[in-house]
Amino acid sequence: MERSVRSLGRALVVVVDDRVVHGERGDATGPLVTELLEEAGFVVDGSVVVAGESVDIRNALNTAVIGGVDLVVTVGGTGVSPRDVTPDATAGVLDRPIPGIAEAIRASGLAAGAVDAGLSRGLAGVSGSTLVVNLAASRAAVRDGMATLTPLVGRVIEELSWPEQD
Repeated sequence: MERSVRSLGRALVVVVDDRVVHGERGDATGPLVTELLEEAGFVVDGSVVVAGESVDIRNALNTAVIGGVDLVVTVGGTGVSPRDVTPDATAGVLDRPIPGIAEAIRASGLAAGAVDAGLSRGLAGVSGSTLVVNLAASRAAVRDGMATLTPLVGRVIEELSWPEQD
């Protein structure tokens, strides 16, 4: 007898990488995040690649929120270089930050040796009823970040669906 798997909800992956947008290389992390989200029980609406420009990132995030996805995972643009603007763009979209998720992702990344995850300025928070999480772009940071995020995300989505209190 085949067991039915309950979906955690809909997700979208946003890859922030100028080199992919300009055709200089292929997207190595979007498919990995998609695979890990599907393994966790999400229906992935797709993977979008945007340039490392604040307006492009904000547009992708706002489109996802308006589209009603439950989770948006961004990959890339979280470091300290002047071109790394994903957290700055994300901050402008969030209604409520959830710093504990971002802190947990950084701590577990450092513990696993993913230096870029530990140095990430990535954010996590809620926009409307959508959880938005920024991950660093290395495969190690993505794998570790998703392993840290997966047990938390179900609870956040559940809480976002609770009725409002008067």
